[in-house]
Amino acid sequence: MDSGGGRRGPARRWQLVRAGSDAVPPSTRRFMRRARQRRMRAALPWAVAGVALALSGLVAWLLLGTGLFGVREVRVVGADLVTPVQVRGAAAVPDGVPLARVDLAAVAARIGKLPPVERVAVRRDWPDALVVQVVERTPVAVVPRGDRFLVVDRAGVVFRDEPSRPAGLPLARVARPGASDPETRAALQVLAALTPPLREALVEVTVEGLARITVRLSGDRTIVWGDATRGDDKAQVATSLLGRKADTIDVSAPDVVTFR
Repeated sequence: MDSGGGRRGPARRWQLVRAGSDAVPPSTRRFMRRARQRRMRAALPWAVAGVALALSGLVAWLLLGTGLFGVREVRVVGADLVTPVQVRGAAAVPDGVPLARVDLAAVAARIGKLPPVERVAVRRDWPDALVVQVVERTPVAVVPRGDRFLVVDRAGVVFRDEPSRPAGLPLARVARPGASDPETRAALQVLAALTPPLREALVEVTVEGLARITVRLSGDRTIVWGDATRGDDKAQVATSLLGRKADTIDVSAPDVVTFR
């Protein structure tokens, strides 16, 4: 008997029971399996993209943000007139800076300011080196300047200053040697046009003006060249007259040659 005067029935106890696989119809199981496969296929590209992004970030951090692949060596190839120490100094690449962050064009531009360097190429050599390929200027003539000698290349660039005359280079006398000087370019044109016999006998080329160029040969002989035009014709005519007994050969007008 309870105090309320009513009778309570027995208490119900609930229990969860996992249904066996046989309780789920085959069609439902197939539907659920296909649904799971569709969800996995839909998520797979995102998962792959996430992994790729994470790997890319890791690689970028290793290359750009750490010294793991930092510069440990600047290797110089082709340097003779300049020393590797000079090239490395001009490159100005701090030791340990991430190799991927090095501005190759800027490094090449700095090295290219060295007077003996005609052109330069810089490349990365993983994991920790820069390779600098130097092409130096080729000397073609020397210009006397006081008691010293300036060495110029085929473009007229002055890239060396020597206390004594370098052997094997022809002498060019011009007032203002340099790549932008018309008289320097005229002297180089004349030198380039000389035949082997003229070059063998050459003492010097003198430019007193663009139309007053003379070529002095051994034996105190002089060729009046005039200007730098028609160099090949003038050289051929002068070569053919080397056997003549004449101190001066005027080939300034190669079609009408005079000598005395």
